[in-house]
Amino acid sequence: MKQLPSYKWLYAGLLFAGLQTQGIAQDNSRYQVPPSEISDVILAKGSPGVLFSDDGNWMVFLERDAFPGVAELALPELRIAGLRITPTNFTSSRNRYINKVWIKNVKTNQEVTLKGLPANALIDNMGFNPSQNKISFTVTNETASDLYTAPLSTGIATKVNKTRLNLIMNSYSWLNDQTILYYGIVKPAIAAPKAPAAPVGPTIQESYGSQAPARTYQDMIKSAYDEQLFEFYGTTQLIKNTGGVETLINKPAIYSSVRKSPDKQYLLVRTIQKPFSYIVPASGFPSSTFITDINGKVLKTLANNPSSEQTPSGRDNIQNVPRGFSWRSDEPNTVTWAVALDSGLIKNKAEYRDEVLALKAPFTASPTSLVKTKMRYRGINWGDAKFAILSEGLAGKQTNVTNIYNPSTGEVKELFTRSTTDAYSNPGTPVTVRNQYNIDVIKTFNNGQSILLQNNTGSSPKGDYPFLVSLDLNSKKIDTLWKCPEGYYETITNIVDPENLTLITRKESTTDVPNYWLKNLKKRIADIQLTNFKNPYPQLEGVSKEKIKYKRADGIDLTGDLYLPKGYDAKKDGPLPVIMWAYPREYNSASDAAQVRGSEHRFTLMSYGSPIAYVTQGYAVFNNAEMPIVAKNDSLKPNDNFIEQLHLNAEAAVKVLSDMGVGDKNRMAVGGHSYGAFMTAHLLAHTNLFKAGIARSGAYNRTLTPFGFQNEDRTYWQAPKLYYDMSPFSYANNIKTPLLMIHGEADNNSGTFPIQSDRFFNAIKGHGGNVRFVLLPYESHGYAAKENILHMLWEQYQWLEKYVKNAK
Repeated sequence: MKQLPSYKWLYAGLLFAGLQTQGIAQDNSRYQVPPSEISDVILAKGSPGVLFSDDGNWMVFLERDAFPGVAELALPELRIAGLRITPTNFTSSRNRYINKVWIKNVKTNQEVTLKGLPANALIDNMGFNPSQNKISFTVTNETASDLYTAPLSTGIATKVNKTRLNLIMNSYSWLNDQTILYYGIVKPAIAAPKAPAAPVGPTIQESYGSQAPARTYQDMIKSAYDEQLFEFYGTTQLIKNTGGVETLINKPAIYSSVRKSPDKQYLLVRTIQKPFSYIVPASGFPSSTFITDINGKVLKTLANNPSSEQTPSGRDNIQNVPRGFSWRSDEPNTVTWAVALDSGLIKNKAEYRDEVLALKAPFTASPTSLVKTKMRYRGINWGDAKFAILSEGLAGKQTNVTNIYNPSTGEVKELFTRSTTDAYSNPGTPVTVRNQYNIDVIKTFNNGQSILLQNNTGSSPKGDYPFLVSLDLNSKKIDTLWKCPEGYYETITNIVDPENLTLITRKESTTDVPNYWLKNLKKRIADIQLTNFKNPYPQLEGVSKEKIKYKRADGIDLTGDLYLPKGYDAKKDGPLPVIMWAYPREYNSASDAAQVRGSEHRFTLMSYGSPIAYVTQGYAVFNNAEMPIVAKNDSLKPNDNFIEQLHLNAEAAVKVLSDMGVGDKNRMAVGGHSYGAFMTAHLLAHTNLFKAGIARSGAYNRTLTPFGFQNEDRTYWQAPKLYYDMSPFSYANNIKTPLLMIHGEADNNSGTFPIQSDRFFNAIKGHGGNVRFVLLPYESHGYAAKENILHMLWEQYQWLEKYVKNAK
């Protein structure tokens, strides 16, 4: 955790004390902790993260603190333009920093610890230089962030920058082995605009005929003073550092992105412009996109785009402006982008939806047309002058098309068309290698006749089995080169040598903690174990895990992960109290919804948000219980039968656990986070299947998200009944089953404003329901502080014990 000056600890403590005394309900207890069996597994130190060099010869181990203290979250923070900023050091707040790094040479097994850093260094943004003989990273303290590099062979770190870094919106990138680009602060934090003692006038927004159907976002600009703060903290100076000598590139600006051309001679720049929006985050502010030379001279302006608040509603509708600017990976200096041919509206009839344009250096000619797509353009994965992969699709139809594209001739040939929710048909992603520009491009084999595809999910009726295959581009024949073995879950993390099929994999099973292995598929020599991480949860040994399959009443197949306590015997011990945890997902196809997802062979890694730890308290835990919401026919959308299908899903889950003899149908709880909390509220309002519910950080009144939510793209005004029916708030009078509501006081997720829980609690309370509302200080949509997390676990434990395990 950050080492804080004593006055800051006092400041944080006073803030929290104030929250305790104000209160939101009658019960103002201090922080509590759950039973040690729960807290011990949640707080257990997990395995470090690992980075591999491309050749597989170096491993960089990254260790992080598990949880900061609530006092750290209480430090000064700005929440503007959809950003969360630590104003004292020009960084994004709430980072989980690395606090220990060590390096291992795979060939010699020698290890060195990163050294030469200031005390209490907070490390982030770890990467390799182009030649991959150094690592680079940022180091942050209370007042500044700096850039360091260290040779892999020694681990001795050296500070690179002279100007302090601004890491709020961007990090850094290597231009070559001698030169790094980064973003420096323009003025010190002490020069930030001061809040006016009194407002000079009201805050005014205007709209005259232009539609702006933006979804609801948190932390928006709300005043002229917020605008000043965003401009101050967002403005940076682009700097080129060669051998420790800093050169300023162009004037300070609010840089959204800066990307170097493959030949490193030009920069593709996007800057944010005024006027700043009050209803969309910084990523959607007006912008200018242009090309400069490497010294910052502007050569070509490509677009001046308006705020994204003018994007039409509907999942496949887009603004009618140039978009998707990027460098072509296989050429030295060609920029590409897409434009809509249907004015951005999917309702407009058009043979082609989008067109991809290109412009080469010196950028003085007119753009040329590369290709047109019949669906929305999704991107090009470049290979060489004769081969690339072109993707297009429609989100509303859950459809994606993968094409073979010849950049030289413009020929497009369909390779795959699949539903984005059809996990079984996913062929994987092309294997890439670094080209002469040190950029990843698709690797072809057999004179361009085949490629390799890697799938780290590998969904199948038997569960997830990742694979590596060879695809013949002419016949579309697939040859399996490697597949995860039975009884394990093994994924490919690095393909060290595609020609000789040398891989690094991460392998685990229900009893084996994940570890990394080196394998050679051609030589077929024994795999070499690269790490030897130990089980961080020995107390969970003996807990059983099973992926169970069952059907709901209309025949759709479902699955879920069942955890049973150590030593449990259903015949001897009888049915257990149950905690069921789920998250609904929408499907246009019943067959896609019925597919098996996940692997029963994965090692159980604990997370504070998971209910699995309650298995230590004598509960059967049914995690990832599938809750598919399926369109009944082509004329309906999934949400048209949302409540009915939730009931079917939950009823099937309760029945299968009861029929197995492991779950007591009279002692079951249901819970979820975010959309899972929304689901929980509905199940308590519309069914009598559960004894209690746990709803964390949910949204309960859909009229507060009127321009769409989750995957629903109809607006409130297009489907008012749908919004009413899909609002648990509408049925608060029906909720008599005890409901525990938890929410982060600083939730930053679009739609799940804390007021959602506040008003829902009041509605249930007003109708005499049994409800408890816990507001966690300073927490976002995901929780971070140790004290808050342990208290959340305690709240859930107490609720389950009172209303489920010991229910009358």
